[in-house]
Amino acid sequence: MSEPLLLVHGLGASASIWDPIVPLLAREREVIALDLPGFGGAPSLPPAVEPTAAALAAALRDELATRGIEGFDVAGNSLGAWVGLELGRMGAARSVTCLSPAGLWRKPIGPATGTSRIWARRLRPLVPLALRIAPLRRRALLTFSSHPDRIPPAAGRELVLGWIDADGYDGANKAMREHIFEPAGYPPEVPVTIAWAEQDQLVGPPRPERRPAGARFLVLPGVGHTPMWDDPELVARTLLEGSAASAPVA
Repeated sequence: MSEPLLLVHGLGASASIWDPIVPLLAREREVIALDLPGFGGAPSLPPAVEPTAAALAAALRDELATRGIEGFDVAGNSLGAWVGLELGRMGAARSVTCLSPAGLWRKPIGPATGTSRIWARRLRPLVPLALRIAPLRRRALLTFSSHPDRIPPAAGRELVLGWIDADGYDGANKAMREHIFEPAGYPPEVPVTIAWAEQDQLVGPPRPERRPAGARFLVLPGVGHTPMWDDPELVARTLLEGSAASAPVA
């Protein structure tokens, strides 16, 4: 039986972001793509729970436990990569592969200053119509992708509308900006791969001291922050190689 590989999307996205590479991964692994709490079809965490990366990780761990899955590898993008690292820290994940991880900056990045999402929410009824226009859709997707024309129109609309509509966005964004990932004391038995997208416009490559000790670092050429549509073969190969570093369950 194939070993389970959990895929964790980033802030504002949903599990569908992995659609371009799931068929490639499924040749070798049991692929599990879950929505983070407050995104896609998943309910938000209780109001009393701050949606930190660790809290989101605990929710995914518990969801998998209800399915009888306790030994798995994890791959994540952006905030999802940080969530993956927390799953490794808590002993739930056997290996962690990070695509342009959030949280590995030197200090909290502070409150968001942009107003693009505020305006997007106000103009929500017009957004689906605007996204039918190829140049506007391309501009909207440049944040995610270095090759937005490779994203099918329906998938592009889902990306943008998911960012606008996610109930958990504000809380998770605030928590992400107020905390940092702490690499000190990371369990050495959990192999970590950090793959930074060469054309990432949102996250820079983490400094060596901000990575878990012994983490493998590589650069993915020619792709943007969310690279699954940019180069599916490259991303799938990266995740399979990263997860192969863990020992299989007996």
